[in-house]
Amino acid sequence: MRKNVIIMGAAGRDFHNFNILFRNKKEYNVVCFTAEQIPGISGRKYPKGLAGKLYPGGIPIYPETKLPELIKKYKACEVYLSYSDISNQNVMEKAGIVNSAGADFILSSPENTMLKSKRKIISVCAVRTGCGKSPVSRKIAGILKKHGKRFVVIRHPMPYGDLKKQEVQRFETLEDLDIHNCTIEEREDYEPHIRMGSVVYAGVDYKKILKKAEKEAEIILWDGGNNDTPFFKPNLHIVLADALRAGHELEYYPGFANFLMADVILINKENNASKKDVKKIMENAERFNPGAVVMHSGSVLKADGKIPKGKCIVVEDGPTVTHGGMKYGAGYIFAYKHGIKIIDAGKYAEGTIKETYEKYPHLKKILPAVGYSKKQINGLRKTIIKSKADFVVSGTPADIKSLLKLETPVLRVEYSIKEKGITLERVLKMKKII
Repeated sequence: MRKNVIIMGAAGRDFHNFNILFRNKKEYNVVCFTAEQIPGISGRKYPKGLAGKLYPGGIPIYPETKLPELIKKYKACEVYLSYSDISNQNVMEKAGIVNSAGADFILSSPENTMLKSKRKIISVCAVRTGCGKSPVSRKIAGILKKHGKRFVVIRHPMPYGDLKKQEVQRFETLEDLDIHNCTIEEREDYEPHIRMGSVVYAGVDYKKILKKAEKEAEIILWDGGNNDTPFFKPNLHIVLADALRAGHELEYYPGFANFLMADVILINKENNASKKDVKKIMENAERFNPGAVVMHSGSVLKADGKIPKGKCIVVEDGPTVTHGGMKYGAGYIFAYKHGIKIIDAGKYAEGTIKETYEKYPHLKKILPAVGYSKKQINGLRKTIIKSKADFVVSGTPADIKSLLKLETPVLRVEYSIKEKGITLERVLKMKKII
């Protein structure tokens, strides 16, 4: 008898877990996926071309809200939670829902889903979304370039479109983003690396992605998503903690697992945090992972031009301020520090953007760069135009001026990190990466 299984996901980790743990294994029957966090990703199928010979019709994907009835309908005996950045309380609430419907609730070990590589792997992960992984990944990329290392970046998956077409993706130029119809969220993470001259891989099947990447690189830089654990077994596992959210390193899944597994714990944003909060994270590191190297850094804001005159609307990195739970990001901090009058974006929300504010009521004033569909992209554009802002302060790395076809001037701001004490270059040398 095959064991009926449901995988709870958000279009990324769920597909990877299926590929590694269940595909072509006759003892399991994955009856469906459920989808959460990302709008518009349910109602699809994990296609037969990816699902394998045991699933000639593919595997359906339903909204997570239907989970109890799906357990009963398919007589599922096991449900695997396979997405990231949810609170420990939320994890146990989901466990209660699953158990009460008659199924076992399972969290897979990160080790069981890590692929091994013949190349050196540096992983950059975090305890929460929005800790500052991207600036750290870019910093490491710069160090590798400086030392003449051949490397590629492999990015955590964000396959929200045609899954078969997104099986293996390689990005070398900004034009590649258009070819692959990338969402704003994808552009936020790929564009900065591409502008630096780095090659980025992403997609659905990370076993195939790894094989291709190994052919052109001696080092692979895993640029993690949310607070998820890496898909590859790292030689060096760097995990960011957020000094502005002290204590979260123990309170979110699977961020706490990252915290425990880290070779290096980098406490970021210290320049904007209290000494008390920094000390709290240091004490948690000493208590739970005393063998880790603890690094310290601040986040430094810079703009790509002069500040225009007038009032602005602030657009922020989507995941950071939605399921990441932050009330604001780089854009708002920059505008506030420079005394720029900020328009309340929520008052002008159009289309699907209204739904985003309803789903995330903690959002005030700022406009989250949610662009998973043409409707959302159109909603962003209409909201900005309706606000009659003199200019946009953009805290997202994506080129929203071109993507949204805006006539309104856009001032892009972004973070870089400023290390204190031991540096990333020193750590890479200590771990014999360079």
